[in-house]
Amino acid sequence: MKKRKNRLWKLISRRKIRQQLYIIYILAVCIPIAIIGSFLMGNTARLLTDYHQDLLVADSMRVRTILFEITAQIYNISEEIAFEDTLQEVLSQEEKHAAGGAAYSYTTMDNYISSHAEIEDVTIYTDNANAAAYMHFVYADDTIQSEEWYQKAVGQAGTFWIPMEKKDKYGNSYWNLALVRRITVIGSDYQAVLVIRISDNYLQTRISSNEYRITLSADNQQIFYNSTRGNYGEIQNVYIDYTDDYYQYLGPIWEQADKFLATISTLHLYRTNSKIYITTISENSYGDRNVILITCFLIILVALAAPALLIRYFTGYFTGRVNVLRDEMKKASNEEYDIPHYFEGEDELSEAFADLQIMVQKIKEKDAKMYLARLNEQQLLNEQQVMEMKMLAGQINPHFLYNTLESIRMKALTSGNREVANAIKLLGKSMRYVLENTGTSLVTLKKELDYVETYLQIQKIRFGDRVNYRIEVAGIPDLEEYLLLPLLLQPIVENAIVHGLEQVAENGQIDIRVDIPEDELLRIAISDNGCGMSTEELETLRIRMAQKTLDRTASIGLCNINQRIRLYYGESYGMTIESIWGEGTCITLKIPVKFRNV
Repeated sequence: MKKRKNRLWKLISRRKIRQQLYIIYILAVCIPIAIIGSFLMGNTARLLTDYHQDLLVADSMRVRTILFEITAQIYNISEEIAFEDTLQEVLSQEEKHAAGGAAYSYTTMDNYISSHAEIEDVTIYTDNANAAAYMHFVYADDTIQSEEWYQKAVGQAGTFWIPMEKKDKYGNSYWNLALVRRITVIGSDYQAVLVIRISDNYLQTRISSNEYRITLSADNQQIFYNSTRGNYGEIQNVYIDYTDDYYQYLGPIWEQADKFLATISTLHLYRTNSKIYITTISENSYGDRNVILITCFLIILVALAAPALLIRYFTGYFTGRVNVLRDEMKKASNEEYDIPHYFEGEDELSEAFADLQIMVQKIKEKDAKMYLARLNEQQLLNEQQVMEMKMLAGQINPHFLYNTLESIRMKALTSGNREVANAIKLLGKSMRYVLENTGTSLVTLKKELDYVETYLQIQKIRFGDRVNYRIEVAGIPDLEEYLLLPLLLQPIVENAIVHGLEQVAENGQIDIRVDIPEDELLRIAISDNGCGMSTEELETLRIRMAQKTLDRTASIGLCNINQRIRLYYGESYGMTIESIWGEGTCITLKIPVKFRNV
């Protein structure tokens, strides 16, 4: 856990301050608010859904209670009517006149209709033509007897409920929930069916709700009630498992692209096998819930946005001041001491800026004191460098006088020994170059290379096939235009022959390559294929070259050359050595380019 924490803080600390503050804001504010907000919104959505579901179930129970009460009362009325003696007398009359008189005097059904608002109509269908066509009695002709409900009624003793269509004189259809039951005519072969219709207006008054859309259907048949007075005579457009005697559903339903909360319940009617399926739909529950959730979401956004604006303003203000302090410190590190006197704020950053001003002021005072001392020191150093250069140049002295060699060369020519004469000529030419350039500050690159080639020719005469050489100049069109210190290359070549090719019996090779790899840098590489140096010997030589002491006993040594270059051109230039034991050594001089006209 501690390692993870350290890695986290290490990752944060690598960012800029503005990014660190944003990361802290995200970790400390955004993520907790997002987590808590998501939890609260989820919990709120669940509570609101449960709340609307409870209301929906409660309203469905209300409808169930009302329907059960109405249908139970209608059933009890049908019981009283079906077994009334006067009705039996009407239905069993064999004479039309007697049946008509009995029917007119039978007022029970009128009394029920007038005293019970839930009853829209009471009708008795009978095949007794004598009793038919009087008041509430209707003759059951072939058309009526062919109806499914009629055949079902006369074929069973039980009572059942069906949605029943009725048309007025204008052809308009009306649907009602109707109780249907057979009336047994005692002592007669006549058949009668009682139909009691429940008033749709009464159901609208008792059941309808401003909050919910209620749809009722009996068994798997048509809709006989809809609070919107639509879809009568149609099958409910929601899924209902009619095989489940106690089918219940509570949850969302879809109507086209709209989502509603609905509950479907099954009501078993009083002392019958009929069932009513009650569908209660809340069209506003999800909308109301979503409004509350959107409001909560907006509150969370405001809770995130308000701190974000403050963080943005603060980080801009804070990082701006940090950048000012950093820029001024960077200027001071680059020896630019002109910094402003005012820094905004009065906190720790302001104190740090004040300390920077004090430090800069002290540096200015010290620089002023040291300026004159540096001028004097530089003058002395320049004089010392001139003396050291003269001393280093003076350490290389010729071993023979040029005039004496010239006399010997003439005698060799007189004697016909041209090889000796040529050797003396080369040696004289070499000595002339040394004499002419002792004390000279600069020579052309061509003269220096000519002198080195003269020296190599002398060594070739001396050692034969043990010493071979190649001089290659790349990318330099005119060697006369470039200047360098005299007598830089010959000691290196001599070192390569004396030490590098000492153990080489034949095919020794000295390669000199001159090029300009950069616009202001001249590079001269001198390599041999001799014995090379071990790692310890190479490291010792490099340490010796890095020292600034003069060693007169090593008058033509590599250290001498390296010190001359550094004294004249500067400490960033000099000589590098690479060597591999058994393969050879390469010494590279790197000096700034100087032109003749400079």
